[in-house]
Amino acid sequence: MPRIPALRNRLKDNPVTGVKRVLLAAPRGYCAGVDRAVIAVEKALERFGAPVYVRKQIVHNIHVVSTLEKKGAIFVDEVGEVPEGSHIVFSAHGVSPKVVADAADRSLEAIDATCPLVTKVHREAVRFARDDFEILLIGHEGHEEVEGTMGHAPERTTLINSPADVASLQVKDPDNLVWLSQTTLSVDETMETVRMLRERFPNLHNPPSDDICYATQNRQVAIKKVAEEAELVIVVGSANSSNTVRLVDVALENGATAAYRVDYANEIQQAWLDGVATVGVTSGASVPEVLVQEVLDDLADAGYGDVRQVVTAEEDLMFSLPKELRKDAAGAPDSRGLGGRNRRLDWQG
Repeated sequence: MPRIPALRNRLKDNPVTGVKRVLLAAPRGYCAGVDRAVIAVEKALERFGAPVYVRKQIVHNIHVVSTLEKKGAIFVDEVGEVPEGSHIVFSAHGVSPKVVADAADRSLEAIDATCPLVTKVHREAVRFARDDFEILLIGHEGHEEVEGTMGHAPERTTLINSPADVASLQVKDPDNLVWLSQTTLSVDETMETVRMLRERFPNLHNPPSDDICYATQNRQVAIKKVAEEAELVIVVGSANSSNTVRLVDVALENGATAAYRVDYANEIQQAWLDGVATVGVTSGASVPEVLVQEVLDDLADAGYGDVRQVVTAEEDLMFSLPKELRKDAAGAPDSRGLGGRNRRLDWQG
């Protein structure tokens, strides 16, 4: 990603009690599903030329979206906005079968960049609906991932927005229920919702495995560790990124005195740093590392040049690209087709 110049030396190095330092959470930033989706748009532009259309934001990050727009991607809300016969990429958050059918009706060349972990939840929804279960989907109304998942079993799925919804929930058969979840939720809040559901419906079935993705969980574990020592936590990521917003909540729930979300380093306010010796920094799963580095640069200007990484897990998972993009224009296998770019970060050596 191209670097956006930061406004350097605008933060002051004011004295504080103690030694100034930064605790940098790891893992942070890009997950395998985001990496796969972003590369899918880049490779589609290389392979088919601009414009390539993308339904919704490919991932929830304004910097990533604006960068791809400059390369020739056009982001649309619905497939009906795309000229017939064009190439369209479905975002990492997934789509319903209706969206796939609508794209086919317009003879669109569809490339499915849905995160494989979201696809797993879709398959679970289809299977449980086929087996006559009533599905309780824990997630946020209006989120694209939730809309896509519900679209796979619309008549058998009920959305649970928060633990507060549990008390008034009405079901058809309390002995034939299963819960699924959006992949980017707070682990703690989701488990609290499941606990409350099980109190009302003791025979509630679990999914075959936890639906909350490994990257979301890893980033929450890391920021919990950081928040134990940090007076201030800065989370890099966009406001419509569910996993980013949850990181702010998790930091506050686990010891941080204050926590703020920023898209760019120039949004950091001097007042946040007043009296603060230890600053925690992390980023959501759709955030390129260059944006974190700019935050660290600005904090260094304010005297926070001592950066220590807090590593709670290592990630090496990589997903194959959509099948349409695994070969180059000449039909030869593409070196990026299996696994995407090299995603090892500095904290992984």
